[in-house]
Amino acid sequence: MTENGSHAVVLGAGVAGLLAARVLSDSYRVVTVVERDLLPNRAEQRRGVPQGRHVHNFLPRGTRVLGDLFPGLLGELAAAGAVVDDGHDLSRTYLRVAGYEFNPPGRLADPESLAAYQASRPFLELHLRRRVAALANVTILDGHDVVEPVVADKAVVGARIVNRDNGAASVLQAGLVIDATGRAGLAAHALERRGFGIPTEERIPSVGGYSSQLLHIPSGRVHERMAFVSQGSSEPGVLLVAYEDDTWMLAVYRPAEDGGAPTDLGQMTLIADQLLPGSIATAVRGATSVGELAVARTTAARWRRYDETPNLPLGFVVFGDALCHLNPMYGQGMTMAALQALALRDCLDAGVDDLPRRFYLAASEHIVPVWTLNRANDRAPSRSARRRPRIWMQHAALRAASADIVVVERLLRVRGLIDPPARLADPALWSRILLVNLRGILHRAATPRPRRRPQPVT
Repeated sequence: MTENGSHAVVLGAGVAGLLAARVLSDSYRVVTVVERDLLPNRAEQRRGVPQGRHVHNFLPRGTRVLGDLFPGLLGELAAAGAVVDDGHDLSRTYLRVAGYEFNPPGRLADPESLAAYQASRPFLELHLRRRVAALANVTILDGHDVVEPVVADKAVVGARIVNRDNGAASVLQAGLVIDATGRAGLAAHALERRGFGIPTEERIPSVGGYSSQLLHIPSGRVHERMAFVSQGSSEPGVLLVAYEDDTWMLAVYRPAEDGGAPTDLGQMTLIADQLLPGSIATAVRGATSVGELAVARTTAARWRRYDETPNLPLGFVVFGDALCHLNPMYGQGMTMAALQALALRDCLDAGVDDLPRRFYLAASEHIVPVWTLNRANDRAPSRSARRRPRIWMQHAALRAASADIVVVERLLRVRGLIDPPARLADPALWSRILLVNLRGILHRAATPRPRRRPQPVT
């Protein structure tokens, strides 16, 4: 243990808070996680995580971080029922983007790095919480409201909390307080009212809405472990993911111009039926719904730029979605929290001097490339001449990915945050993309086209 202080407090016991607590346990003698909800001892939805009813998954990079921070956890997830996609067989994944299906012949060069452990949000959170609670120096204090951070001499020195059961108030003294209260950023807003710096915000407007429904599909009805169809932000899209206990999460996106998020399972099924292959669509039509439909009417993203904010309080760090939340349809939130945990760990290894600012700068290195790519993808479609080359390049890459295993692997690695988006600009990759497209053109030119029968003159 590299000891930076005696006590650290984490506000919020969601995925981000649990990841932060795991990192803090290496640097502080005592770590206390404060949570408003009474935490269940099984995988079930809880009031404090309304988004838990929507589709969730760690991307491949996030999966690797989990294995690093919690040795043996991935095996535990698999043994408990998580659906494991080891990445070796693309035939178990149906991917269609902008009309191009990704299932080229051949094998991936590094399938292990793309492995996925698919399970519901309550399932994942339960196993993370058990691991964190088992750490000797970590206490999870549930059933408590966070009133406000305690401030002295321009530094946060603790948190004022209230027991929801009996109303008893108390103060947790701390050398570091982490605000992992989600998008609301409750503690951060309390500090803004105390005169500390108010961060500027970058926003990506909503492009539509989406709905999620947990389904039960009997084993063997669907060969694939996951099906994803994206037609861009201006057209409907669908995602079907296999979860534990023969449950599947169906998520359907619809742009605002078409009415936004579907409001009932019938609408979702109709869209899925139009987009998914016949065998998968048939299984969805015959599925049994589990629990309630979850509707999200916005995909807006927000990044609070604490990395550019003066007058930051010492001893206080905003973390996870409280710092930056992304378009949920990209499924990047939990993985970004995992990358922030790595950034926090590295910063703590270097000491606590100016920790908040160093953390925000380190976290921004993970956020910037993803934010930039998402903003480009969520931009309204344009037919301007200036954007035509970019659109042509996108389709050239997708067309090549449908026929070449090397190209599709590169796209999947960037999508899974294993590689940075800059890897898509690799000249060697584009030489391959152009060659694959040229071969396709030559093949189509050499393929005889059926003659049209002349139509009788009437």
